[in-house]
Amino acid sequence: MRSIWNGSIGFGLVNIPVKLYSGVHSSSLDLDMLDERDHANIRFKRVNEKTHKEVAYEHIVKGYFLKDRYIVLDDHDFEEVKPEKTKLIEIENFVNISEINPVYYETSYYTQPESQGKRAYVLLLKALMKSKMAGVARFVLRNSENLCVIHPMNGIIVITKIRFQEEIRDTKELELKEAVTISPKELEVGLALIKQYTSPFNIESFKNDYSKELLKIINAKAKGKRATVKKIKPKKAVSEDLYDQLMESLNKRA
Repeated sequence: MRSIWNGSIGFGLVNIPVKLYSGVHSSSLDLDMLDERDHANIRFKRVNEKTHKEVAYEHIVKGYFLKDRYIVLDDHDFEEVKPEKTKLIEIENFVNISEINPVYYETSYYTQPESQGKRAYVLLLKALMKSKMAGVARFVLRNSENLCVIHPMNGIIVITKIRFQEEIRDTKELELKEAVTISPKELEVGLALIKQYTSPFNIESFKNDYSKELLKIINAKAKGKRATVKKIKPKKAVSEDLYDQLMESLNKRA
């Protein structure tokens, strides 16, 4: 792995020099867009929607559509709001990580201490593990300010980016328009069904089957064959009644 950021974690008055490494990568297959006639790669051009002519990169500016026109921003405007280029991930407070709703999580980075900061790194790691708490901090990555939580995992400190509150959409527009009544016996069977399906979380039991099956097709086609893929057939309940469906699900799982 290659480090993508060098800096320090600020723990009170203690600075812990670290390197950041990307902790995730996509399991989706990297597919290119091709011309079906000769399989040449499709290239995208920056085109003026009025003249339909290609625009050179140096003539492209950025603007924000406000009311009825674009307000164009220049380099000076971006410099004015650019966060101070800091190399410090300063912990502002500690929280119980279970209080953070999963909707806030973005992506994770692994940290590795520099040789001069190993003792302080291990101290923070052990303190986080012992207290079962996580640090909340901000840091600058690729010229933008990021919010993150600092937490332990498998013997290292992990930095997980989280979204700001204003990036989370309000759910009010999706609220149920009409009152729905659930009977006590329906709720009771629903809870029983949850209990029946409850088990310890094991991430290894969940695989990206779509990519795996698609790769089978690719390998087969490369050999001039056609792969046979098992299609998942949706299960359908016999009855349209909610209570009957719940009971059928409960009995099927038993």
